[in-house]
Amino acid sequence: MSASNPPTSSDDSQLSGSRMTSIEHPCQPRARDFVDLHDQVQTSVNLLDSLENFLSTFQKDLSAVSGQISNLQDRSKDIDNRLKGRRRIEKPLANLLVDLCIPPALATLILDTRVDESWIPAIVEFERKLDTLKLRVRVKAARDLSEVVEGLRIVAATKLRTFFLSLLEPAKTSMTTNWQVIQSTIWMKYKPLYAFLQRQATNVANEVQRAYAAAVRTYYETGFRRYLRGLTWIKARTVEKSDSIASAAGESPDPEVDPARLLYARIDGPSVVMAYMADDKNHKEPLEALVRSALLVLMDNATAEYSFITTFFAQEPRQNPTMHSKESSGSVAMSPPLLSPTNGEFEETRSNPGSDFGGESVAPRRRLTSITSVMSSGTPELTAKEELTALNALWKQVVDPILDYCQTFVQNAIEPAPPVVPLLTIIRLTEDVATEVQRRNCGPLETWVFAIRLKMWPAFQKIMAEHIDSLKKFAEGALAGYFRKSTTTDAAVASICKRYVTVFNSFIALTDQAEETMIFSNLLRLRQELSKLITTHTDKLTDPTAKARSLTKFYEQLLQGLSNGPHPTSHPKAQSELAYWRQRDEEARRRLASARAGIP
Repeated sequence: MSASNPPTSSDDSQLSGSRMTSIEHPCQPRARDFVDLHDQVQTSVNLLDSLENFLSTFQKDLSAVSGQISNLQDRSKDIDNRLKGRRRIEKPLANLLVDLCIPPALATLILDTRVDESWIPAIVEFERKLDTLKLRVRVKAARDLSEVVEGLRIVAATKLRTFFLSLLEPAKTSMTTNWQVIQSTIWMKYKPLYAFLQRQATNVANEVQRAYAAAVRTYYETGFRRYLRGLTWIKARTVEKSDSIASAAGESPDPEVDPARLLYARIDGPSVVMAYMADDKNHKEPLEALVRSALLVLMDNATAEYSFITTFFAQEPRQNPTMHSKESSGSVAMSPPLLSPTNGEFEETRSNPGSDFGGESVAPRRRLTSITSVMSSGTPELTAKEELTALNALWKQVVDPILDYCQTFVQNAIEPAPPVVPLLTIIRLTEDVATEVQRRNCGPLETWVFAIRLKMWPAFQKIMAEHIDSLKKFAEGALAGYFRKSTTTDAAVASICKRYVTVFNSFIALTDQAEETMIFSNLLRLRQELSKLITTHTDKLTDPTAKARSLTKFYEQLLQGLSNGPHPTSHPKAQSELAYWRQRDEEARRRLASARAGIP
């Protein structure tokens, strides 16, 4: 049974197991190492698979981060461009804000304070804002702000009007006010405020100017009327008649050269006559001193007023507004006002020019329009000539009364004509005044002085013609109706010689030029008539010796008087005059020597 049955699997395994136990594999001893190695390889494979998965995930994440970085770079570039754009508009925008902004301190100062020195820089800044807003009219913010700025402009103009009108009160209320001091220390200091009115409130500037012209005109008119009235009282205490050179010769005291009176021919001379001196009834002054005082006071006041008007009321060129100005009014200090505005009125009644001097009343001048209106009408920019013409018109409007008063006073001084030496002294004074007025660059007053001087020369020529004619008639013995004796005497001729010396020495002392036709042609004619008179008078003597001695006596008197005069001996006409009479004296001495020697 066992032979016929096949072997089973269990039998095979037992057989193989027994074989294996009986035969060992060569690698069997290292089987554990191989198993460990296999496990390690398997672990490494697993790790590599994990690493592969990680790297795959990291690559995906890295791609995502790269995309984000690219987005961030694009955003950064966009932000940088936007920043550059904002930086480009930052400065213009800041400048625009500065230009449009009205600082609270500036608005507070205009609205809540009175005008004082702190307004000067504030108004300059405010006007810059005004001009800038006009240029920024396309900006909506500027248009929105225009109503506020216009309100501030109206308030500023109203306060400045009140302020400038208050500055006129001293001239309206007191004649002792030194107006030139007020002009230089107060008015000129606030000129920028008036310039603001000229440019931003023309009507207010016109009103201020008209008020100034009226107040100052009255101030000068009243002051000069009183002053010249006092000079007229002093003038009436001393009356000098223009007697001819032959009038009462030898019977009345002969005039002497008075160097002190000749000094009145210059500006640099004695002090002027003060107004209070007229109250002293015993105080007297020569005519030329009174005329000199009137002309010097007129010159100082009129030229000072002209300088002020042409400076204060002149239109200042409009400056281009400074955009994006970094300056601001900041904190403007508030100080008390210089003068409190008042509404006082000047109550003194005004008189017509000439009423105090007995002359005809002069019709009041038509009041001109203001210089601002003249200069702002027509073309916006006037030429220098047109502006000067308008300023001259304003000056003339202010000083017209005092020019009329002084003209009347001078006219009364030379009519009736004074003695010839005082008259020539006054003429030289007017020439010196004209030179000084020209130096002070006051053209209208220079024209006025020149016209006054032209009126004096005909009077001078008339007096000299009367002297020459009277001397001629005296020599001809035709003055019996005017003199006590119809025949000439030694005393009368000697008196005439002395008077001639006085006139000649005075004329030379008053004349700087070597040649002046009006002066020396008349002196030459007077000398010719005097020489004829001496010859005619001595020809009546039949004795040659007495005749020559008489001639020598007269010639010596003339030479001595001419040599001792106050005139400079270097003057060509003085030397010529001495040479003429010296020659005549030498001829007379030769005749005397010949007569004594018995030579026919």
